Amino acid sequence: MRIMAIADEESAYLWDHYDRKKMEGIDLIISCGDLHPNYLSFLTTMTSIPVLYIHGNHDEKYLRTPPEGCTCIDDSIYVYEGIRILGLGGSMRYRPGGFQYTEQEMRRRVRKLWFQILLHRGFDILVTHAPAYQLNDGRDLTHQGH
Repeated sequence: MRIMAIADEESAYLWDHYDRKKMEGIDLIISCGDLHPNYLSFLTTMTSIPVLYIHGNHDEKYLRTPPEGCTCIDDSIYVYEGIRILGLGGSMRYRPGGFQYTEQEMRRRVRKLWFQILLHRGFDILVTHAPAYQLNDGRDLTHQGH
């Protein structure tokens, strides 16, 4: 299975200069956050490829305009062709706003997922916006992992 992972910046290569041939062989698109909802809607409209997404720390606009035709997998396990995909979006809280979490809030979210994880007998892919703590995360709170 070939998965296209996208995040943070819309690609003019796909959006402005779209050619169906560029997407050949891709089975699934996963957005890891901070992309314009119209971009995700465009990808799902122009292809027959499923688009899954989680929220990034700048995705409050999704509350007003969610990406059409896409599936939000935040705080859930989505099974695609036998592959169990767990979505856990957002970032470390560094200012007031949505989709930012303290360490305690993130732990609460993870605890709520345990039943789903047990029910699905684990997961294969973890989709996050921020990296894991001290694993290629930045030194500032905007890029620090949980």
